[in-house]
Amino acid sequence: MDMRKFMNDKVIVITGASSGIGEAMAREYAAMGAKVVLGARREEELERVASEIETCGGKVAYIACDVTKEKDCQALIDKAVESYGRIDVMICNAGLSMRALFDDCDLEVLHRLMDVNFWGTVNCTKYALPWLQRSRGSLVGISSVAGIHGLPGRTGYSASKYAMTGFLDTIRIENLKKGVHVMTACPGFTASNVRFAALTADGTQQGETPRNEARMMTPEQVAHIVARGIRRRKRLCLMEWEGRATHHLKKFFPALVDRLFYMVMANEPDSPLKR
Repeated sequence: MDMRKFMNDKVIVITGASSGIGEAMAREYAAMGAKVVLGARREEELERVASEIETCGGKVAYIACDVTKEKDCQALIDKAVESYGRIDVMICNAGLSMRALFDDCDLEVLHRLMDVNFWGTVNCTKYALPWLQRSRGSLVGISSVAGIHGLPGRTGYSASKYAMTGFLDTIRIENLKKGVHVMTACPGFTASNVRFAALTADGTQQGETPRNEARMMTPEQVAHIVARGIRRRKRLCLMEWEGRATHHLKKFFPALVDRLFYMVMANEPDSPLKR
């Protein structure tokens, strides 16, 4: 089936839609004929994205939404239903990262990671799920390779993404007889704002990324691969060779994967790990 034909008229709710991967998904899916409903904390940025989508002829609704707040997530789902009468796809994309050794990290940093990455997914799923059951639609969590193997220097990030994966896997099983498709999508390192907003050990934003932007996936590439995964109703969407290699190698050589991850992360500029 042609992707544009598949996406046409679908109602797609996206969190974290004011920048990065969320914005790229909103633009691409609207251009394919989907009706997109956008949520993020920064209302002025949401307004910018929505206005540009409308200028290009797309159908869009939006509402300010902090995914850590249950009532905000309920309001986002209500906005989608009020605007378009149904929900076909719920994409839990809002995310927060970190970069610090656990030894040095304030525990509040881990609480914040769990609130956004895990509880944000739970909150949105709670209110979207009845509508997805009606449409036999798709629930998508934007996770990470850090959600399939521990990423040193990102303890809170890995923990929250593992939690997301376990939650989504269970939702999939509970809905086997209800026709709901559940997919965990795992991009590699992506050139998006989430890295600039990554928290340091004391909870402040790092403000810059130690990695080479030119060698990362683009948000547009991620958006395209996620759409293809939804169409194919995949359960796990691994987007580049490192993720696929990690997924397969850890089954047979977990200690080797540990050492490889340590080596790669220790070679980052200003890494908190010892080389």
